[in-house]
Amino acid sequence: MPKLVKKISLRKGKRRIPKGVIHIQASFNNTIVTVTDIRGQAVSWSSAGACGFKGTKKSTPFAAQTAAENAIRVLIDQGMKQAEVMISGPGPGRDTALRAIRRSGIILNFVRDVTPMPHNGCRPPKKRRV
Repeated sequence: MPKLVKKISLRKGKRRIPKGVIHIQASFNNTIVTVTDIRGQAVSWSSAGACGFKGTKKSTPFAAQTAAENAIRVLIDQGMKQAEVMISGPGPGRDTALRAIRRSGIILNFVRDVTPMPHNGCRPPKKRRV
């Protein structure tokens, strides 16, 4: 009797994604870059902390640039040509991450700032005293 051999296929390398959405979450402490397809399912991600930066170095523009390059490297292999960019947060890595994406050769349809802004909602926490 022939034995059934189960094939293990790598799903990550097989999917061809022509268009996607790049989400940049730039906080004061870290920068997270997540790439999704147009339905919102994550394809790849990277952050300044995952790139090996620790402590205050995570919140630098260079760390954000490295995180963006790492997240996009996977996409170019999967054949992504076009992308939309959603930037959220007030951190120092906003512009540098966007510049790194521009240099990668992916055509950007639009860049949108989706930082949540309160219309005088909740009372903010008390100011820091340093």
